[in-house]
Amino acid sequence: MQVKYTTHLDELPGLTDGERAALNKVTDKFVFRLNDYYLQLIDWSNPNDPIRRLVIPDSNELREYGRWDASDEDTNYAVKGCQHKYRTTALLLVSEVCGAYCRFCFRKRLFRTDVKEVMPDVQDGIEYIARTPEINNVLLTGGDPLILATSKIRNLLEALRSIEHVKIIRIGSKMPVFNPMRIYEDQQLLDAIRTYSTEEKRIYIMAHVNHPKEITPEAKKCFKALYDAGAIVVNQSPVLKGINDDPAVLGELLDQLSWAGVTPYYFFVNRPVAGNSGFVLPLEEVYRIVEQAKSRTSGLGKRVKLCMSHTSGKIEILAIENGKAYLKYHQSRDGEYGKMMILDCPAEAAWFDDLPGNEKYWNKPTKKTNEVISVNEMPDMPQKKQMNS
Repeated sequence: MQVKYTTHLDELPGLTDGERAALNKVTDKFVFRLNDYYLQLIDWSNPNDPIRRLVIPDSNELREYGRWDASDEDTNYAVKGCQHKYRTTALLLVSEVCGAYCRFCFRKRLFRTDVKEVMPDVQDGIEYIARTPEINNVLLTGGDPLILATSKIRNLLEALRSIEHVKIIRIGSKMPVFNPMRIYEDQQLLDAIRTYSTEEKRIYIMAHVNHPKEITPEAKKCFKALYDAGAIVVNQSPVLKGINDDPAVLGELLDQLSWAGVTPYYFFVNRPVAGNSGFVLPLEEVYRIVEQAKSRTSGLGKRVKLCMSHTSGKIEILAIENGKAYLKYHQSRDGEYGKMMILDCPAEAAWFDDLPGNEKYWNKPTKKTNEVISVNEMPDMPQKKQMNS
């Protein structure tokens, strides 16, 4: 089924004229894009519908908050289009376009006209990976790699599979739930996955499922098609105010993912990114919600880890109790893997930097290359990129 995309609020029947007028101010700053498959998941009679909040602009996005690059990704670039933050992992930013522009996206900066982090040609990145034998896994990200033409996806997979030391290829994508037909109806895409996901060197699909309503029959058919093609599907999602900040909802998500054979991988604390204030929860509340959700599911669902993707690394939240946060480095820019941290946790703290004394555990990184310019001090209202509908 060919889905129809729209970038115009005028085409959404569930909005009033007044809402459209107010929200046009949001889309002047932040990109909007939606398709008719995902649109039909919205219950317009419910103003708090979680699917609506995931993709429909909200005036809260205009509130002054956060930074464009809250995790300082501009310091991770080894060459243009290729980040190398952790020793064994490289990221290739291969797409500046998403099928779904989730309102909470931590890479909203990529959709600005004045940001050039994504390279149409990632040959420099592939050559860097090829000459860096410590890299054994590569994440294709963006944007959404699965919105690219199938021929380009195949060429990327082929190029990476020609590098002997690259054992794992990961693809971060919302497509399994936003446009599952794009995957299960594309036999050439599935054939490419089947060719390059082998018993010795797997392809992992890093799905972005945020709410149980997204796990439709079509999504399950997509998961099955990916498994039949030899891929392994795992899931990661931030805990989002007004979307999945309910232990019953998050517990159901863990159950449904496990039942569908999708490994619950990470729950993330929402990064303090510009435009995201409406989705932010205090750390203590996020921890409580996740632990209560895990209590409702089996051991399979309990595999999920709660982390913050901070400048200094992935910080796992082990516990928050009696005003203290118990943390450790799950991944570390500086090789501090497993390092424990016990910090005071004020009730209003929503990020690692909000915890008193955090600065003694990490150092501000510097850029690895001068080819990428930070967006954190750029003008606030650039013209958005125009996308074809």
